[in-house]
Amino acid sequence: MDHTDVLVDAFTRIRDLVRSTLDGVPTEHLTARIDPHANTIAWLVWHLTRVQDDHVAGVAGHEQVWLTDGWVRRFDLPFDDRAIGYGQSPDEVAKVRASTDLLTGYHDAVSARTVEFVRGLSGTDLDRVVDERWDPPVTVAVRLVSVIGDDLQHVGQAAFVRGVLERQQR
Repeated sequence: MDHTDVLVDAFTRIRDLVRSTLDGVPTEHLTARIDPHANTIAWLVWHLTRVQDDHVAGVAGHEQVWLTDGWVRRFDLPFDDRAIGYGQSPDEVAKVRASTDLLTGYHDAVSARTVEFVRGLSGTDLDRVVDERWDPPVTVAVRLVSVIGDDLQHVGQAAFVRGVLERQQR
């Protein structure tokens, strides 16, 4: 297994976790909160997908799927077109309303673009510096691992919220 296989495996696992978290979830659970300031399933999946789309597009040197494939219009959110959810307030979190089909479709599109990019990376590409504001500077490899970590945390949170909501219905 080489570096691209490892990265493809990680991003494919995230895609599969997003799908399983959203599969069969009641519509009302997508925007339900387990406390007044908690993130919703819809927001968590939208946010993790926006971060992946934004960050991978940044290192790949292409535009975000969100913008080029019309997802920004399909979601029709009251945010700046480039918003990724970072630092959003509880009121802003509540404004993310989307169906499982919309969330899954957007995530699948971003995942496909990510895998396509990752499959073309050489070992040298992974060492390319993409952000010098940090010490040490951030490379493509570090950025991709950061996205993987962030995505796994958020999809885990979404699955946790789903579990809590399902137990409350019993």
